[in-house]
Amino acid sequence: MAHLRSRRRLALAVPVALSLTASLGFLPGTAAAAPLTTATSAAASPADGVELAYVVNTKTDRHTIDSVKRAIARADGTVVVTYDKIGVIVVHSANPDFGKQLRAVRGVRSAGATRTAPLTAAGTTDEGAAQYLTKAQAAKVAARSTASGEEPLEADQWDLRAIGADKAAKINPGSRNVTVAVIDTGVDDTHPDLAPNFSATQSANCVGGKADTSYGAWRPANADHYHGTHVAGEIAAARNGIGVAGVAPNVKVAGIKVADPVSELFYPESVVCAFVFAADHGVEVTNNSYYVDPWLYNCMDDPDQRAIVDAVNRAQLYAQHKGTLNLASAGNSNDDLDSHALADDSSPDDSTAVPRTVDPHECFDVPTQLPGVVTVSATGVASTKSYYSSYGDGVIDIAAPGGDKFQIPDTPSKNGRILSTMPNNEYAFLQGTSMASPHAAGVAALLKSAHPSATPAKLQALLKAQADNPGCPADPYDGDGDGVVDATCVGGKRVNGFYGFGIINALRAVK
Repeated sequence: MAHLRSRRRLALAVPVALSLTASLGFLPGTAAAAPLTTATSAAASPADGVELAYVVNTKTDRHTIDSVKRAIARADGTVVVTYDKIGVIVVHSANPDFGKQLRAVRGVRSAGATRTAPLTAAGTTDEGAAQYLTKAQAAKVAARSTASGEEPLEADQWDLRAIGADKAAKINPGSRNVTVAVIDTGVDDTHPDLAPNFSATQSANCVGGKADTSYGAWRPANADHYHGTHVAGEIAAARNGIGVAGVAPNVKVAGIKVADPVSELFYPESVVCAFVFAADHGVEVTNNSYYVDPWLYNCMDDPDQRAIVDAVNRAQLYAQHKGTLNLASAGNSNDDLDSHALADDSSPDDSTAVPRTVDPHECFDVPTQLPGVVTVSATGVASTKSYYSSYGDGVIDIAAPGGDKFQIPDTPSKNGRILSTMPNNEYAFLQGTSMASPHAAGVAALLKSAHPSATPAKLQALLKAQADNPGCPADPYDGDGDGVVDATCVGGKRVNGFYGFGIINALRAVK
């Protein structure tokens, strides 16, 4: 699973360097990013005859867009789709100078390739392989789930109890007028825990940059692309006497597939499509447990990477302006995202990676570091930072249960990971900031249910207000118990680098 927040360090919140103009056009000053490697430079000059995908970002007036389309044709480009409202045009071209030629066109703000490898037929943030629940284990769990109104497998869901979601469901399980869209690998809506709450009319397949709304197009390519189905269950698995329960078991959940069916990479044009589709279809909350490929960090002094940031930012800002709150996972590299030097040895991940050092204040993890996106770190059953979770003072907004194999709960399975839905009517444990973000998205849905007129900015403020902050640990942090200090928490009781404004609290949210 290339990009599920497993191997990625999902990013920061709203870096100061990422300033916006009043319009949707995203024109930050050029950052002196980490030294560009030969791999970074080479990506801007594809070999002759190799067809790549590009994003061309323009002004939003009709005259400019029409003029740029004519320039695209002259440069041997083929338009895949045009998002007029945000000025983003998705293009395919085998012209090795296409990006350079388009950047010289009047009205073009930025343009660049969205990948470094040729187009093929056609990342997330979980940490480690899935651990499936066997029938024998399920029977054991069900024997312990005897409380009134409890789901058969709920005894293993320590995460719900940790944030009071089990009690919150009895007060307000969420409104049917609220939808959370899972932008991910696809969602298996036939799962009996998801079918009651699934919104097909707000679901699509955005792979390639153009929305396909044909029936079932949102489903995962195969059972191994389980990430989105697991995330969806954490948010909105129904309390229907089957399996598990979600944080907001009465809200609707939609699936917007952006993962390439072969590589499972999350390319920029697919994510642009997803944000625009969600906004135009009345989605209140999106969950983003991935980073946009092929660059873990996008440095603003590289024209291709700059164009990626520009395009995705235009799309997510459009969603915000239409009333959608976007949440994203912080990443699983245990990195201090407020530092000034991080190793990126995975970029580009669609061809040959070349190690480089980046400053995350100047090279951006997308969409996590984009303005207004809520960045979520992960905790375990002990309500302390998960050993893998990235962190950073001024970067993390809130924290939520993401699981931790070193923090063992008193549950039937004794598994510190997160139990949720999987394709083909199965259930499994996963851990990662990928699992933390949907818990926060569920609480955001509960807040939206209680405050239907709340704007995305107001919802973000409410998320922070209802959180419980344990403060920085008194002792040096040793997440895996090997005697070595693994991270340093900076900040105070109100806001700090491990938990932001605190760990979400579903019960407080509904009260």
